[in-house]
Amino acid sequence: MGLKMFFQLKTQTSKLITAFASGILMGLTVAPVGAWFLAWIALAPLWVLVVNYPYKKSFSLPFPLLLSLAWGIGYHGLALFWITGIHPLTWMGVPWLASLAIAIFCLAFITLWGVALVATWAMVMRGLKVSKPYIRVLIGTAVWCGLELLWSQGPLDWSYIAYTQSPHNLVILHLGQISGPSAISSAIVAVNGLIAEAWINRPDAKSAENFWASLASWRVAYLKAATALFITCHLIGFGLYSRPLAQPPEAALKVGIIQGNIPNQIKLYPEGFRRAIQGYTTGYLTLTNQGVNAVLTPEGALPFSQYEIMRSSLVTAVKEKGVVAWIGGFDKEGRHYTNSLFTFTGDGKIFSRYGKVKMVPIGEYIPFEEILGGIVKRLSPLDEHQVPGSPNQVFETPFGPAIVGICYESTFSEHFRRQAAAGGQFILSPSNDAHYSAVMPAQHHAQDIMRAIENDRWAVRATNTGYSAFVNPHGRTLWISGYNTYEVHAETIYRRQTKTLYMRWGDWLTPLLLLLGASAWCRSLFSPMDDKI
Repeated sequence: MGLKMFFQLKTQTSKLITAFASGILMGLTVAPVGAWFLAWIALAPLWVLVVNYPYKKSFSLPFPLLLSLAWGIGYHGLALFWITGIHPLTWMGVPWLASLAIAIFCLAFITLWGVALVATWAMVMRGLKVSKPYIRVLIGTAVWCGLELLWSQGPLDWSYIAYTQSPHNLVILHLGQISGPSAISSAIVAVNGLIAEAWINRPDAKSAENFWASLASWRVAYLKAATALFITCHLIGFGLYSRPLAQPPEAALKVGIIQGNIPNQIKLYPEGFRRAIQGYTTGYLTLTNQGVNAVLTPEGALPFSQYEIMRSSLVTAVKEKGVVAWIGGFDKEGRHYTNSLFTFTGDGKIFSRYGKVKMVPIGEYIPFEEILGGIVKRLSPLDEHQVPGSPNQVFETPFGPAIVGICYESTFSEHFRRQAAAGGQFILSPSNDAHYSAVMPAQHHAQDIMRAIENDRWAVRATNTGYSAFVNPHGRTLWISGYNTYEVHAETIYRRQTKTLYMRWGDWLTPLLLLLGASAWCRSLFSPMDDKI
């Protein structure tokens, strides 16, 4: 009995290691490694382990649940490890150990949020007990996309499966024009599912007459289907990627960006204020001398209220030169404030303002405050008086409506789609990623590339310390800044009023997959067993 338990424990341990390792492989798809191709096979081992684990008369969820937890920790923990870059917070007066506790808490919280999605998917796959492989692939894909859609409505939405393909696989990212990130996620999950089913239903080598007989087995059709789906999706993406971009002269807009390079350690102190005023004013004058139509500054470029910004030398320069400036600052709302982007025109007045809607959990507000509020207050001195802007804003500019995503908002595709559908003609993405290593802004840039492709819009990204960039509607980065450098750069972008299928209909694919999956599952309950379906 003891030997049997030993081998059982050894087998379960090896399965957990396999699940964790495959999660690590998925984590390698994003920056800093960027091995995007691994995403097309990294979910398959978990699929096999969850589906193949034997059902028992007793409740059989615990171990498959552990497998999904191992995979989720491997993926989300590695992909989001950059969050620990907030440590140390000693510059904010936080003791070193307390700062470490905050960093560990943040990493654990966001990792477990992603892990919960994987665990829910595994439990649903186990609970439905689908025996027919192709139906299992359909349901597995539908459930995964449905959970991603549900999770995107919450406070955290960064490491969804689709972003594993950005910025390197621009061809497949064009599926985002059809139904947003779900079109990419569904392709990845379905290909992994078919590969997994090929393994689960592989021919028994002992019973096969020879190697060629096993290859001729109908079960090899799963690998053929996976290959066909992979190629078809890329061909569709290539067709969208190959469309020429109309660039009429009347739609041209020469935009300059200023990357102030002001470390967060001094940003909110007198030295930081002085460097901000000097750096952004000098950069603005440099760009206006290059003939730009507008200048974009990063998130919180001038960390003051709108009234203080209006008295700054930067706005004085705007009055003198008459060139539009989009300035990041804070809009006072009574005793609260909103992280905002202001349009200043040549008369020195505010033409329009946009308030950040999607705030950073813990950093800008406390999610589930009734549960976590007490814990966070003991750990963090961060001000929690920031309030979000209206979710239905339209950011008007002298050049037409623009789409705005301030920093963390870059991950929320629906946020950009809504503004594009409301008439937004180009994307402005002011950000401040100065608290982290270069990994985070690289992943952030990858998110902006996806938003540019999905909405068929030019994107201008201005950050505090990097990476600032200009991206065209096909996701090609025309210019990207250095990291931790002061930068001033200008490029010509083009205002667009095209409407992608995603912009018109939103994420229509996920509800369709869920409907088809539910129908197939119900039908399978009353149809004869057929392992070939």
